[in-house]
Amino acid sequence: MNRLAEETSAYLLQHKDNPVDWYAWGPDAFARARAEDRPIFLSVGYSACHWCHVMEHESFEDPETARLLNEHFVCVKVDREERPDVDQIYMQAVQSMTGHGGWPMSVFLTADGVPFYGGTYFPPTDRHGLPAFPRLLRAIAEAWQTRRAEVVESGRSLVEQLGQTAPPAGPRLLTADLLGAAFQALAREFDDRDGGLGQAPKFPQPMIWEFVLRFWKRTGQPRAREMVTTTLTRMARGGVYDQLGGGFHRYSVDGRWLVPHFEKMLYDQGQLASLYLHAYQAFGDDEYRRVAEETLDYLLREMTDPRGGFYAAQDADSEGEEGKFFLWTADELRTLLGSGTPAIDYWGVDGGPNFEGRNILYVAAEPDPGRIAGARATLLAARARRVPPGRDDKVLAGWNALACRAFAEAGRVLGRPDYVAAAVRNAEFVLGAMQRDGWLLRCWAGGRAKLKGYLEDYAPRRLRGHVRPALARRVPSARRRDPPALLGRRGRRLLRREPGPRAARGAAAKPLRQRRAVRQLGGGRGAPPARGLHRRGALRDAGGAGAPRDGGLAVPPSRGLRALPRRAGLPPRPRRRGRADRARDG
Repeated sequence: MNRLAEETSAYLLQHKDNPVDWYAWGPDAFARARAEDRPIFLSVGYSACHWCHVMEHESFEDPETARLLNEHFVCVKVDREERPDVDQIYMQAVQSMTGHGGWPMSVFLTADGVPFYGGTYFPPTDRHGLPAFPRLLRAIAEAWQTRRAEVVESGRSLVEQLGQTAPPAGPRLLTADLLGAAFQALAREFDDRDGGLGQAPKFPQPMIWEFVLRFWKRTGQPRAREMVTTTLTRMARGGVYDQLGGGFHRYSVDGRWLVPHFEKMLYDQGQLASLYLHAYQAFGDDEYRRVAEETLDYLLREMTDPRGGFYAAQDADSEGEEGKFFLWTADELRTLLGSGTPAIDYWGVDGGPNFEGRNILYVAAEPDPGRIAGARATLLAARARRVPPGRDDKVLAGWNALACRAFAEAGRVLGRPDYVAAAVRNAEFVLGAMQRDGWLLRCWAGGRAKLKGYLEDYAPRRLRGHVRPALARRVPSARRRDPPALLGRRGRRLLRREPGPRAARGAAAKPLRQRRAVRQLGGGRGAPPARGLHRRGALRDAGGAGAPRDGGLAVPPSRGLRALPRRAGLPPRPRRRGRADRARDG
């Protein structure tokens, strides 16, 4: 057992029994690196990341690889959901060096925190165009000892580039022309057959569809309505949506929304529940109402802490297999439901297996939830007896605010007092247990709240403006239970009108440590902090089948950085990441 046994992060605790001598991010690791003149190996991931688990099993649990790491490096493990600042800074570096990024992220640093070599997933042997991790460790250790000047210069050059990134343009008014241009750009990328943007893989990207929905409301343009309804309908009927338990998996590896990466993230559930609720309000389609309710019911059933917080994520793996918890065979369905069950046809099982010899359930024709309700309840009860995926039980302030807003809005719109009660309990918890000395804290787990909040934690705090109106409008009796902390001048104003779609103006953003940390690495303004998966496109998941590239590099790659591996005797950095999932998919 190593130092990570003292942490509260589920991701760090997954590594507490590794033979690697891990440190959590902090001054102790850097002090040791300086004292012993060693480079730092930084590994960043998150608990629901399938390929983070793969690299752990292949490398971090291997005694010989652990020996190399412990002998030549000071090893630091970071949960990117706890420390988005650290993740963002070093992801910019990895993208600059390699042209892509993802998790697990593997970066080698000097004792001053300056990155000089990086990548994502590295296999234990040479494959898919990636160097074997043990060979890479030996080469970097040798370069550190014999070519130190070149290594340090490479890091200095990279930091200089990051520091020279142009600052964002000044504020612009959201004019009709600007909104129209944004819509036209999205329309050019739209998949008319299956919805979504582009081809495989596809992420839900709820904020894009919120924009398109509001653009339709503003302009009445039929094309905007078509884009929203096609996308939401295809997602709701595909395998990316959990047809039994509700809630959305993180993304689809194909273009038809059929085969997902099976992890479920809280930020997706909160934003997608709101999106489907808004679509129901706009179009009156009961399918959208059902999806919103099933998604929120999933959070209440499986992702709610007794104190009121919402958990961060549910893993993709159970019993060591990706997606096992969610998959079915035709024989299993016949055994549970009878040989003549309509569920076989309804969920597309009659067409044969669609994922590694088993079936991801999807709606093969027009949905008829009433006809299938009994079968759904039976299968859900049977699934509950399986070994469930792991769950990351930390509570993140920003993600909880997204879910809280969805519950509050849905409680008001749908007349659901239970949703309003969940929103109130969550707001009380976040604004109580996760504040200290006037600061909002980033995360809570194991009874402890820690880390001052980031901009993304403060930005969604318009929950103050959603919970109170929800109580006042639809569930008057709940008004007395609303905590005084939820009010304020803005909250009192909102009592007199419907909560609007705009983000709270002037939201507190005290701990903007991301930009400051970039300056500490090498001076300069640095790139503005981004919200992880909410950047343009999405960071390439290190193992995802065809996971999307990032929308563009923050800085152009440096020839000097590209040339360093040849000069320093290191394995070449791959220009394009190999598709490590081919081995998994056979």
